[in-house]
Amino acid sequence: MDTAQASAVSNQTITFRIWRQDDPSKPGHYDEFKVPYRKGANVISCLMEIQRNPVTSDGKKVPPVVWDAACLEEVCGSCAMNINGRVRMACSALIDKLEQPITLEPMTKFPVVRDLAVDRNRMFEALKRVKGWVPIDGTHNLGPGPRQSPVDQSTMYVLSTCITCGSCLEACPQVTIDNSFVGAAAISQARLFNMNPTGKMNAEERVRALMGPGGLSDCGKAQNCVKVCPKEIPLTTSIAMMNREVTKVVIKDLFSKEEERKSHGGPG
Repeated sequence: MDTAQASAVSNQTITFRIWRQDDPSKPGHYDEFKVPYRKGANVISCLMEIQRNPVTSDGKKVPPVVWDAACLEEVCGSCAMNINGRVRMACSALIDKLEQPITLEPMTKFPVVRDLAVDRNRMFEALKRVKGWVPIDGTHNLGPGPRQSPVDQSTMYVLSTCITCGSCLEACPQVTIDNSFVGAAAISQARLFNMNPTGKMNAEERVRALMGPGGLSDCGKAQNCVKVCPKEIPLTTSIAMMNREVTKVVIKDLFSKEEERKSHGGPG
């Protein structure tokens, strides 16, 4: 690269249109910012640049942009946002691969806290609903746990990589900000813990938790979730597997009711 080319690159800027909202009760608007172009930069590094000097393109000094981030390596899941109309992780979104102006908006299926930061509490409530954990009796040494097959272990590992980013809920047309659908992440986590040799003792509880309102029956099979998952978790496979488990429980309940009817002298 000669001197003229280097100078041209150094003078380049990247334009961002960023959604600003002080709190959920106030109307929002877009602010436009320009940041110096740096090859290989991601969206988070550009947000940091804006944070250092929050001055809009027309020279107006504004409060720093608020967003969520922690690990900066697509592990924590906190920096998920809508980038140019598509939900993705801001830490792995490279500006060289994005059209300008780059538009940043908060996810729409979660209440806005401020600017790009949202409240993902509904995801954690969904995990509580499906008992997304393995209960143990105390913290003392219980000895070696049940053995796991290599096949199950490899499947469970992939399911365990969920980072609770919320991308699957954001892309799902069945999820709205005011409904109770648990979404693909919780369904997949129910499958994960039902596969665990120790977690299996609560398997039916998890399945029954998915049988009520907001459970599997609310899934419209759009398959958007699996397309946007940053960890490429087979979410649609998990949904299908848990649907199968729900069917088993439904059939079990039907037979139980029939046996109960017969035991009370009903017609055979």
